[in-house]
Amino acid sequence: MDSIKAIETLGALAQTARLDVFNLLVRHEPTGLPAGQIAKQLDVPPNTMSSHLSILSRANLLSSKRESRLIIYRANLATMNAVMAFMLENCCSGDDCAPIANQLERLCQ
Repeated sequence: MDSIKAIETLGALAQTARLDVFNLLVRHEPTGLPAGQIAKQLDVPPNTMSSHLSILSRANLLSSKRESRLIIYRANLATMNAVMAFMLENCCSGDDCAPIANQLERLCQ
């Protein structure tokens, strides 16, 4: 991951409703949730939620799959892992960061 992609990804999360969406979907991995249910659980109007989901999808933080009339959204944990790895690639002043990396990897599985 490069700086520009990291900024785009973090920028997509830099809004309360979008951060709430991502956190909600992380809790519902691996099944995900339909867009309407996300809007209802977070008490966000459907048209506003559509915009938030679009922004998160463009940042590759969400994936979606159509199931009949529903669109099911899932958190893209690989993208979050990549952002965290990018942010920590120079941590610990060059010392071994394996303990930190291992903890993050377990959290994001």
